[in-house]
Amino acid sequence: MGTLCRLFSSSIGRKAVVAVAGLLLCGFLVTHLAGNLLLFVSEGSFNNYAKTLETNPLLPLAELGLAALFLAHIAVAVKLRWENRQARPARYEEVKSKGGRSVGSRTMSLTALLVFAFIIVHIRTFKFGPHEESGLYRLVMDSFRNPLYSGFYVAAMIALMLHLSHGIQSGFQTLGLNHPRYTPLIRKAGMGFAFLVCAGFALIPIWAFLGGPR
Repeated sequence: MGTLCRLFSSSIGRKAVVAVAGLLLCGFLVTHLAGNLLLFVSEGSFNNYAKTLETNPLLPLAELGLAALFLAHIAVAVKLRWENRQARPARYEEVKSKGGRSVGSRTMSLTALLVFAFIIVHIRTFKFGPHEESGLYRLVMDSFRNPLYSGFYVAAMIALMLHLSHGIQSGFQTLGLNHPRYTPLIRKAGMGFAFLVCAGFALIPIWAFLGGPR
């Protein structure tokens, strides 16, 4: 308990919490995408995958752990953001410091809000939506044939891509993996990861809306 208190009491410790939680969430994104890609295989494959998850006795524990990671990432990041604004109240100093920053770094707060809103809608739609009789596959397909939902989903994936394009590099840098030789590689790998994962997610609603199996 004392170690945790010391971790959260320092700015460096809080940044490390945000970085570790964010990188672990990236791992979840990969596994979640892998399961979602079964939508392209067949209705039975995806429904069997969803059923296996739903009946796994460890699912509630996994969901609690995932929620804890997500809340820690958000809460500590918000606290750090507030502390930074308090330390630099002069607006012109903040603007002046933006030279050379990427789109992802400049929009971290905005993209985080959009992704947060998306997660709430996403959980409400697919976790608590009516799919017991027809299976989750039908609910997913029907939801993505709604242009408003598909558009919102794709917009959220673009926001997530921007968020990850900076967040991955920043996370590794916070954890001390910062070197003139390796940092450019980490930056490119982070941007590649962000693009591939988010493009994979975004492709699903586009495919379903434009002509997925009826």
